[in-house]
Amino acid sequence: MSIKNGKTILLVEDNPDDEELTLLAFEKNHIFNTITVARDGVEALDLLFGSDSQGGSIDPAIVLLDLKLPKVDGLEVLRRIREDARTKFLPVVVLTSSREERDLIDSYSLGCNSYVRKPVDFAEFLEAVRQLGLYWLLLNETPESTRGYGA
Repeated sequence: MSIKNGKTILLVEDNPDDEELTLLAFEKNHIFNTITVARDGVEALDLLFGSDSQGGSIDPAIVLLDLKLPKVDGLEVLRRIREDARTKFLPVVVLTSSREERDLIDSYSLGCNSYVRKPVDFAEFLEAVRQLGLYWLLLNETPESTRGYGA
């Protein structure tokens, strides 16, 4: 089965190896949605909310968010997503290698929808990405666009 339903995925990942593995995992699982990559927290916020440098914003179906990011960390990105009426309902999956309990607690406290630790084993990672794709892109229902929905 392959997935391509017009929904965009925002992958926020600063590690080039993890980015490549994630994109490969999507490909191997036949998930062909558009994937936009932000390599730091500032770039992620620019893509979501627009800025002079980006010239607009994207409206992803889901954000896959690493926590340990340069410039603005993932928890701050999550905080800003939840504070803004345009993105407060946007599904955010924290996808991180962090084993810190504090990161788990803070992520849920700030409103993440799911917290997934990156498996070290590639076969496990492939399966995790397959399940994320099936659930968040096919099964989960969200408003067609969260943009414009007020508080």
